[in-house]
Amino acid sequence: MDVRDLYQQVILDHNRSPRNFRFLESASHEAEGFNPLCGDRVKVFVEMEGDVVKDVGFQGSGCAISKASASLMTDAIKGKTEPETRDLFRKFHEMVTATPDTPVERKVLGKLAVFAGVREFPVRVKCASLSWHTLQAALASSVEPVSTE
Repeated sequence: MDVRDLYQQVILDHNRSPRNFRFLESASHEAEGFNPLCGDRVKVFVEMEGDVVKDVGFQGSGCAISKASASLMTDAIKGKTEPETRDLFRKFHEMVTATPDTPVERKVLGKLAVFAGVREFPVRVKCASLSWHTLQAALASSVEPVSTE
């Protein structure tokens, strides 16, 4: 099986059955994000315990890449500290905005490496990174909605 086929399967699976797709009543932090180009909308809910992400959820609508990215992001950050979460965001953002031939840090990114292919389609980078920017706004307790424009 081609790696691209595997990546596509992971994205489609997380789009069809997104993990942590729910309102989180216990959230201590939340933020909204919008991608005007694609119409993606996301709201991220984070429950912090000290500086650790105890639980996380999201709601919204959008393209497969946007929803799958939010789903995989929520799985990846549970149990991580806020600095670890920010570092993961930085590495994810570097990966999706790098040139197509840049090696991917698969050990660090794990399943998030499936989004390496979006760097070949610059318009899709915003779809993949919307939930991450929204997460950063939530952690910063920002009240302004995030826009990818």
